[in-house]
This record gives sequence, C-alpha cells and structure tokens, in this order.
Amino acid sequence: MITPKFILASASPARRRLLQTVGINPVVLPSNFDESTVKITEPRKLVETLAQAKAETVAASLIDKKTSETASNLILGCDSVLVIGAEIHGKPADANEAIARWQKMRGQVGQLYTGHALIDLVSNTTMVLCRMTKVHFAPINDREIEAYVATGEPLECAGCFAIEGKGGLFIEKIEGCHTNVIGLSLPLLRVMLNDLGYQVSDFW
Repeated sequence: MITPKFILASASPARRRLLQTVGINPVVLPSNFDESTVKITEPRKLVETLAQAKAETVAASLIDKKTSETASNLILGCDSVLVIGAEIHGKPADANEAIARWQKMRGQVGQLYTGHALIDLVSNTTMVLCRMTKVHFAPINDREIEAYVATGEPLECAGCFAIEGKGGLFIEKIEGCHTNVIGLSLPLLRVMLNDLGYQVSDFW
C-alpha cells in the first residue's frame, strides 16, 4: 500500500504541534474556506460540514495541479466550536467580545465540538467524524478575564481559550478527550487512519 503525504488543511499552529508531537510532520496547506457561507445551527453537523469543506477545498486545489504526487495525499480538515447553553461560539471578533464571552463562560460547563474530515486521494475515500469534550470553566473575576484577553491568546481560539497555554489556568477540569479541546482528537485520528487502512506509524 502507498503511504500518502499527510496534509493539514489548517493554519492552526496548535493542530500542527499536536501532529508533530505524535511523530506526524504534516504539509500545511490552509484551505482559506469562507466559513460564513455555512449556515447550520446544530454544532456537531456544523463542525463536520466545515471540516469536510476545508479538506475538500484543499483536495480540489491539489487535483487541479495534476502533478504526479496528487494521487498520494491524505488531507485532514478540522473545525471547532464551543457551545455554552444554546449558543454556538467560534473565534471572538475582538477583545471586547472575548471579555463578554468569558463573563458568560466563567463558572459554566461548555461543550467543545471538533469535526474531523480525512480525504484519502489514494482510495478516493472521505471520512468525517466529530468528538465532543465537556469543559468546566473556573469562576474567575473580571480582572483575570481582562488580563487574559489582553495577552491576545483567546482571540485566536474558537473557544476563546487555549488550554495548552495561559487558558489552562482557568479550566477546572475536562470530561473527554484532552487534545480535542486543542483542536484535534489524536485518539479519534488514529481510529480514522485505521479505518482507512493505515497505521499512525506509517507517517513517522
């Protein structure tokens, strides 16, 4: 079996670092897909649709190039949202939105959904799955919120926090996959690769 080149259809440094941590050094090709074109209000379906759209956008661009290596690519697209109550949240637009978001999130339990889409151009197969992790936010005060937002870290994250960064100070516990909160469930990725006929070690 041909071992394809592993392509990450995301500009997320956190996702790239997660893959590198487990021995996968991906080629990073951000999709630049316009997420505003997708109007879905169910979080699981939303992240699955966006993850697939991102992977398909990159797959189409590679196929258009018609190079000899095009047929041996494995493309991973991901998308994450945080749900608090009945509200779906992506990246905050600015610092004021991030502060307001944290004032709602503190002391609450959120659900972090991450959609994963794998497109194997070797077998022309697409697999799409989602994982959800519950996040328990600490009841932090306004001063802590403002100081955290001032670092700029939460402005780059769908959940308005980075658990692997300063945001980890404000998360009391999680229920479910830890890396899913960072933007990519490594255990789920292993299962998806296995279902496509690969081992993670094929990409080491």
